[in-house]
Amino acid sequence: MEENLIIDISESNKGKEQIIINKKYKFNFSYKRKDNSKVYKCTEYKKINKCKSFIILNDKKEILKYNSSHNHPENEYDVSLSIMKHKIKDGIEKSSIPFGIKIKPLYNKISKEMGLICPEYNSIKSQISRNLNKKLPSNVTTFTEIPSESEYYNTKRGENFMIFKNSNLIIFQSPFQAKLFREYNDDIFVDGTFFIAPKFSYQVFITRTYAKELDSFYTTSFAILKNKEQETYKMLFEKLKKNANTCNNNIRIEPKNLHCDFERAISKAAKTIFPNTNIKYCIWHYKKSLEIKKNKLCYNEVKNNNNIFIYYKAISNLPFINPEYIFDIYVIIKIKSIKNNYCQFLKFLEYFYKTYLIDYDMKIWNYYNNIEHITNNASESLNNYLNNLFPTKPSFYELIDKLNELEHLSYYDYQRKIRGIWKIKKKSNK
Repeated sequence: MEENLIIDISESNKGKEQIIINKKYKFNFSYKRKDNSKVYKCTEYKKINKCKSFIILNDKKEILKYNSSHNHPENEYDVSLSIMKHKIKDGIEKSSIPFGIKIKPLYNKISKEMGLICPEYNSIKSQISRNLNKKLPSNVTTFTEIPSESEYYNTKRGENFMIFKNSNLIIFQSPFQAKLFREYNDDIFVDGTFFIAPKFSYQVFITRTYAKELDSFYTTSFAILKNKEQETYKMLFEKLKKNANTCNNNIRIEPKNLHCDFERAISKAAKTIFPNTNIKYCIWHYKKSLEIKKNKLCYNEVKNNNNIFIYYKAISNLPFINPEYIFDIYVIIKIKSIKNNYCQFLKFLEYFYKTYLIDYDMKIWNYYNNIEHITNNASESLNNYLNNLFPTKPSFYELIDKLNELEHLSYYDYQRKIRGIWKIKKKSNK
């Protein structure tokens, strides 16, 4: 028997165990003998060469006998292809959550170990994709199919990530995010995005907070919602409040300000659960709605008449004016518009009056006393980032895996900053 035989373990295309000798010859499992040793025959034994070479191994993969009478050339490339596929498949199998597997880096690592004779990445890419798809969980297509327990519901630190699920929503909040919600609740920012919501849902709703001493925004929860109804938002806020109180010895937690766009269902639900919270509507959405209405009702008048343009700008900037004077300013502008027969602009003024002076409480869109957070950009920017991560709507598990990853990155960013590493680094760069 030859000395210094090198054994590699692989598998055939049918998933059966395969033995590779000296990275030159492949042997497929044939049968097990009475003493539990296994016989492997050369892969060429059924081909035109009818190679009679075989190898016998005990249960410890030690060689008992090796017939090396090969009647065909060595095939190092074909062997390396089998080894590479097996090693990558093994790496996928060992991962409990396959979405985070970076196939190309894994290929680069294995190819470096294998040396010069190694198949190109493109030659095994499709096989890798098939192996990865087999490992992925079955896709969720309805809310009722969402499991109550899953390995995806744990953070990368092994903590519970999912805190509530019913037929209309599922909420994800790690203990770290609950801590942020408790300790930094002067300003909470909420918003939904539709682009990354799985097909069976309506939106992904995200809450964020601002850590003032770190000058940083952090996400405090993710939720997948089936709709945008007030009762669904109410349940969401109720569970976030309950989770924060439970983790804080039942000391009641209530945000000082809750920032959102002009969606009444959100603000009404928030006021029901947090009655002492100030609702603050985003100025960007205020200005955007005025612009849309202006373009529809009086675009040419505003464009061609400087006085009307000034009046329009005055209305747009009312969120920065003392609320005591807002109605008087509106009346003055309306009187002048009537006097000068600005017919189309008067329609715009009527819209503004009914919408922002009657329907909405002026306090929720006015920032005269505090201009620190006048928009909901803290949420909008994260939504845009998430939208760019997924060119198409993600599956349920793909989305949860990415949200889990973002939670993990946020956790370490916070730890780095809170320990002063960020401050020291910032100082040294000056």
